[in-house]
Amino acid sequence: MSQFFVIHPDNPQTRLITQAVQCIQKGGTIIYPTDSGYALGCAIGNKNAMERIRQIRQLDHQHNFTLLCRDLSDISVYAKVNNTIYRLLKSMTPGPYTFILEASKEVPKRLRHAKRKTIGLRVPENNIAHDLLAELNEPLMSSTLILPNDDMPLTDPYDMRDLLSHQVDLIIDGGYCGFEPTTVVDLMGDVPQVIRQGRGDASAFTNI
Repeated sequence: MSQFFVIHPDNPQTRLITQAVQCIQKGGTIIYPTDSGYALGCAIGNKNAMERIRQIRQLDHQHNFTLLCRDLSDISVYAKVNNTIYRLLKSMTPGPYTFILEASKEVPKRLRHAKRKTIGLRVPENNIAHDLLAELNEPLMSSTLILPNDDMPLTDPYDMRDLLSHQVDLIIDGGYCGFEPTTVVDLMGDVPQVIRQGRGDASAFTNI
């Protein structure tokens, strides 16, 4: 049976954030809020927890996970970022965007796109997610909380507890945070390419 924390979305309780991070560091899989809905997350180096997320969502091994980062300094560690891209990222983070970038050697091989050697990274605009990442001091490996055969992500933490309490270690109730996915932007080419329109305004990329 998973733990269930109710954390204030505007002023997250430090004690509960610390306990949540300890759960992650011990190998736990958690459900937590972001600025584009709830997500499943685990430590970047924890292969077993990653496999649990795959099982929950029934994902194949071609699925690409996203790394949620605390800020741009984390992105520059886990991806290769030139000055032009850095300025663009600085203007668009934090926010509901996922950026496809060339992975650095800090990214485990199993997390990189098999052919392109890329990784999806983002900086969420959510106080609970931010405080988790700051306390953890490394990115969270993450995947949207949408169950097999469902068209929409789960939005109610009490439904999550009913459905997944035996499959995850911790569920964080951070209130309603929507369900619209991030806007995904591929930054591997000369011009940014919007490959999924989501919550984030894509006009800044289409006008470049």
